[in-house]
Amino acid sequence: SLTNRSNSLNAPGNDGRSDSDRGSSYSRPRSPGAVLPLPASHGRMTFLVPIPDLNLMPDSPPQETSSTAGITPGGSLASTLDVEADKGSNSLAIVPVPDHENHVVQTLDQDNQKLDRYVFKRTRMIYDSLRLHLTVEELRRPEPNPYRRAVNLKASRLMEESELCLHKGQHLVGSVPGVEIGDLFFYRKELCMFGLHRPLQSGIDYTSAHRSSFGVPIATSIVVSGGYEDDEDKGDELVYSGQGGRDNSGQQRQHQKLERGNLAMVQSMHHGVAVRVIRGFEYDNGVRSKVFVYDGLYRIVEYSLVRGKSGFDIFKFTLVRIQGQAELGSARLKRAQTLISTPLYALPAGYISFDLYGNNQGVPVCLYNDIDFDRSPLNYEYIAQSAISSVITGKGETDGGCECKYSCSDDCICVRKNGGELPYSPYGKLLRGKPVIFECGITCKCAYGCANRVAQRGLRKKMEVFRTRELGWGVRSLDLIHAGEFICEYAGVMVTKEQAEIMSMNGDMLVYPGRFAGTWKLWGNLSDVYPGNVPPSYPTLPPIDYAMDVSTMRSVAAFIRHSKEPNVMVQFVFHDHNNLKFPRVMLFALDNISPLTELSLDYVLADEVDERLAICN
Repeated sequence: SLTNRSNSLNAPGNDGRSDSDRGSSYSRPRSPGAVLPLPASHGRMTFLVPIPDLNLMPDSPPQETSSTAGITPGGSLASTLDVEADKGSNSLAIVPVPDHENHVVQTLDQDNQKLDRYVFKRTRMIYDSLRLHLTVEELRRPEPNPYRRAVNLKASRLMEESELCLHKGQHLVGSVPGVEIGDLFFYRKELCMFGLHRPLQSGIDYTSAHRSSFGVPIATSIVVSGGYEDDEDKGDELVYSGQGGRDNSGQQRQHQKLERGNLAMVQSMHHGVAVRVIRGFEYDNGVRSKVFVYDGLYRIVEYSLVRGKSGFDIFKFTLVRIQGQAELGSARLKRAQTLISTPLYALPAGYISFDLYGNNQGVPVCLYNDIDFDRSPLNYEYIAQSAISSVITGKGETDGGCECKYSCSDDCICVRKNGGELPYSPYGKLLRGKPVIFECGITCKCAYGCANRVAQRGLRKKMEVFRTRELGWGVRSLDLIHAGEFICEYAGVMVTKEQAEIMSMNGDMLVYPGRFAGTWKLWGNLSDVYPGNVPPSYPTLPPIDYAMDVSTMRSVAAFIRHSKEPNVMVQFVFHDHNNLKFPRVMLFALDNISPLTELSLDYVLADEVDERLAICN
């Protein structure tokens, strides 16, 4: 289990409201400590991370007008700042708390960075699963709920009550442990939950003077949504207009003052403190029409007080991205959109094939290599589903299907086979992992659009097999894949254990589905929120000892590489036969997978010299 100990916080605001003013106030919670789990590689133990008790300090910051001493209406550090990643600066550490708080902040080493990433992904998985379950509950209500749009707030509240929010009560400066450049978020509340940006409406987050080691307010992060007429966004360079003086429509109605977030931005510039930049922009993603992307650290190099386009005085801050960071997440997202619509325009060289399946799959799968002249993926025949002989399918039990007209009801035979619940949401997302799922089959009378027909519909995301410089071939998606969403079938030619023993002597490439990691137990496990909600043990399967021959026929999944921290999981599914020893291997997303992010599976390799496939020759 995962538990991050902190008290609940009912933060004001609603994610559905506009950012009318970047100066909205927010509350500061109390958090006595955090109890976090170690991953399997660290053993079964927990440790305590001390967190300052911010309740010992006043809720409202003191007057900060005295912090403006020596500040002129305009300024620049461009001539004195070397805009490079400075690992030793205060911008990459937690702002120290007052001396009476006896806590020590240390620089994280590589192992701790991995642990932070593990904790972030595990917590995010719980939140995504919880939000999905709450959405299904709302859809099943007999009467429509006018507050359905606030399901994300309810999920956040339950996370807070279960003491699962990360970095709660901390004022983080620089990178947030566990969060990587390119991570996607769908609501402002999520930014608050994971410590990226605390206020739900204000565009500038800052720590007040009495909480700062500099004795002045320090800006920690900004949200750039592109909704202000005086902003200029060039990616690595950004001109950001200050806060204050706007009405509910976002129009400037008053002159801005050197206070609150504006003052904090100026002080961050003078002290060389980097700020986090989160970009929000329109992107239709199936959850809502907007996404927020973490784009890394920037330094403020210049500011000025100018007359804005609306005729009022505003502050304008020039920010430059620190060098040596990963590619902008927002740029990668936009490039993926271009690749889908006009691939030759975005990347004119490197494409070998635009459809490996040859029109045998509903969505084309591209082959891309700008590294060398390797064309080996063209040597295979690509299939959407595993080939199963009649000898295998004929040994299964024969039972009738459901009598549902359009979609399965709560008491039909297919629901009972799945333990008394539909495995998918009405939108086709897996509610939680199971030992096996029984989808509706050819004997069922329900329509093809039945909620219990998901994996059998095949690939729906545009995929790309691409060449890496050091690790061979990999697979990435050009579309955003949501946690719990179906990806594709891991397909080959199913062979019995006896056939596999003979074929292995010939050097054929075989994949053994029974050896995949049981990561399905992670998805939908809400035991940290609801103690009685544990991974199901029913329906059960007999031991799976068959193999899949992928030496001549395969799906694109055969190129997915191994990882100990995968973003894809294996889920066994039946829909066209009932031989319980030969389930189909379906792949679902464990995380929200951003476009152009490589897919990975845990093959549980004993020898990690070759992490390309779980193949036994």
